[in-house]
This record gives sequence, structure tokens and C-alpha cells, in this order.
Amino acid sequence: MSAPRTVPPVATASTRPAPTHACVRCGAPVAIDVGLCERCNPLGLRDSSSSQVHGIVVGGIIGFIVILAIAGRFALAGIGPFEASASAVPDGTGLAVTLTVTNQGTGSGQTTCRVSDPADRTGSLGGFVLSPKIDPGQTVTFTQHLTELGATVRPLTADCSTP
Repeated sequence: MSAPRTVPPVATASTRPAPTHACVRCGAPVAIDVGLCERCNPLGLRDSSSSQVHGIVVGGIIGFIVILAIAGRFALAGIGPFEASASAVPDGTGLAVTLTVTNQGTGSGQTTCRVSDPADRTGSLGGFVLSPKIDPGQTVTFTQHLTELGATVRPLTADCSTP
């Protein structure tokens, strides 16, 4: 009598499915290293590399920024420079600052004026005031209440920048 024969268990190889993603055009599952399925790319043409795609995107963004800068330059051409002077009177918790601003440019526009005390050595930024629209060669006088400079009357300077 012979001993019963034992058969070693057969190892079943569990095969993992290959990683896939959706076809760029139709959404069918395709291998991870291709972009289009066989139906959408029957000739098997090469896909664009990621560096080509990213290069096109970066080039487009840089081109848009250049076009925007050129358009902004033409939109702001001729505005300013602005010359300004400031005087102040007490006004409750601050100062009523009267600014006289002249547009020396060839185009109408607004400016932001920084009003400060020239003797102040504390590094205070002073107060900022937006002027009304000023036509070319015109002078506009307007008053604005500022609390950033305190309520003490003193000599003030106004520096108006071009936008």
C-alpha cells in the first residue's frame, strides 16, 4: 500500500489590473502612459509631452501679461505729472487738509496724494487722499478730513504720484 499522494496547493497568481485613466477625448479607460484610446487615435500617433503642454500654457500667460502691460501703458499715457500743495486747519479729531493739485500732463485723470509732515522723523506714512478727476493743464482745490496726522496744525507736504 502506498502513501496517499499529497499535491501541493497551486498558488493562484492574483494579477493586478494595470493602472488606467480616462481617454482625453472620449473617457474610455486607457493605459497610464497614453493619452488617447485606440478609437480616438487609430494611427497610434505620439501624444504631446507634458513639457510641450506646460510650455504652451506658460507662453500664453507671459504673452497675456505683455499685452496687458502695453494696453495699460496706452490707457495711462499723458496723465500727470501732478504738482500739489497742502494746508490744514483743525477739524475735531483731525485736520481739514486743503489740497491744490495741478495736472501738468496731456490727459485727464486722478491721482493719489500722500500728505505728510516733512519734520516728522518717526517714519509715519502720513495720510493718503484720492483727488477728483483733473483735466489736462487744470488746477483743482479740494478739502479732505484726515485723522492720521493728528489735530495739531503744522506745515504739510503733498506728494501726488502718477497712476
